[in-house]
Amino acid sequence: MSRRYDTLVIGAGHNGLAAAALLAKRGRPVLVVERRPVVGGCAAPEEFHPGFRSAGLHADATTVWPGIVPALALERHGLKLRERRPDVLGLDSGILLRGDPLEAAREIRSVSPADADRYLEYRRFLHRIRAPLRRLLQAAPPELIDPGAGELWQLARRALALRRLGAQTLTELARVPSLALRDWLGEWFESEALQALLALPALAGTFAGPRSPGTTSNLLRLEALAAPGPAGGGPALVAALEAAGRAHGAQVRTGCGVRRVVVESGRVRGVELDDGERIEADRVAASCDPKRLLLELLAPGTLSSRLTDRIRRYRARGTTAHVRLALARPPRFAARPDEPIEFARSGARLDDLERAFDAIKYRATAAEPILDVHVPSASLPALAPPGAAVVSVQVHFVPYDLAAGWSDGERGRLADHVVARLERHAPGLAGTVLGREVLVPVDLEERYGLTGGCALHGEHALDQLLVRPTAECARYATPLPGLWLCGSGSHPGGGLTCLPGALAAGAILSARRGT
Repeated sequence: MSRRYDTLVIGAGHNGLAAAALLAKRGRPVLVVERRPVVGGCAAPEEFHPGFRSAGLHADATTVWPGIVPALALERHGLKLRERRPDVLGLDSGILLRGDPLEAAREIRSVSPADADRYLEYRRFLHRIRAPLRRLLQAAPPELIDPGAGELWQLARRALALRRLGAQTLTELARVPSLALRDWLGEWFESEALQALLALPALAGTFAGPRSPGTTSNLLRLEALAAPGPAGGGPALVAALEAAGRAHGAQVRTGCGVRRVVVESGRVRGVELDDGERIEADRVAASCDPKRLLLELLAPGTLSSRLTDRIRRYRARGTTAHVRLALARPPRFAARPDEPIEFARSGARLDDLERAFDAIKYRATAAEPILDVHVPSASLPALAPPGAAVVSVQVHFVPYDLAAGWSDGERGRLADHVVARLERHAPGLAGTVLGREVLVPVDLEERYGLTGGCALHGEHALDQLLVRPTAECARYATPLPGLWLCGSGSHPGGGLTCLPGALAAGAILSARRGT
């Protein structure tokens, strides 16, 4: 007789593992099923050339929720935290944006003395608004459809916390999120290179350019979540999450794709795997993206036509390609030849980013690709053989549906373009390339099960951050009894945070107490 689980989690990415571990810690029988042969989802390290492994799709680990570390005692399972946010090199400007604001200001002073002082003021403003924004992001969203007295009280408390910011800061906070990055950063800084360096993370994975309204909300979100993050990034995080979950009794099965969610008598009863095996569970929590869950894993007609239509219109257009390079030696960047660089970004001005974004509107790639460069072997040497290095490049504004189609030739041309662009900033790099892998958005959809190749599980547009993914599912529970969302398609969005998984686990536990 097969075992029945309290909760079955679909997907062993960082959110799925976080949800499973927190539920198991409370004594719930939990099973995680993962379609791929490895755990970690988009943060899984994978060999792409003999002896060389990538660090996953999420280079930025500074948004990991710090509370997950003590909640699951992750340090006991080998996780170590950085002492400060990592430095980032501007490839076109030579600015090394240090993790320490005072050191960063000294770097900026060589480019623009006025901007050095403005940068410290900018950091002070972000520090003032960080606490209330972080509270909003680290708590379950309020009930929007039928709020009760408790929900109204929580909303009142949040409003009072915002009022304590003072009239001037509160007015600015109300004004800023709807602005385009070009407008808001232009109010702060005269250096276009500095503006581009600060703007790019807020545009990563979005279908928007720096002139698009509402893009400043992404920057505020990232800054509110920002922390030093774990050393070793995503791979170190998922290893610790898996170990913590197993220590609390959670089971993990890889190579188990879910064919459908089983629904009987109007509620979830478990799942059926690709091989026909049925696993029974009182509830199913899905860390896959909401479009895949609600449109593909449920039988047609299970949900209302209104909700189905809203999910179909939920936007998930992938705009990022990944080029992974196996190098014989670590890259040496001309701007800092004697300093090991782990993170770097291209883009001399915001207009460079805007032109690159323009290209995907016409299903083309940009003449000058915008690059986010990560050298993960700098902090995880085990990813490469001794003396060698791994470079993972996020190429921004790459279309899912390239007009010419994504042939091997087109993938090769994109990689050639990226290597040539890097060669300009790291002379000699091209001659050290031992192997490479190119993943465009259609490849991300196929390998990781990401609808549209969108690693964020839905675009970070202002409307899709305020209510995510729909009003009916915004609090992790779906209208179908027993079916929950616990992935990046839920509040507070995508990236390497663990918050959707942790908040969903809290919602599941609260619902059980109420029954």
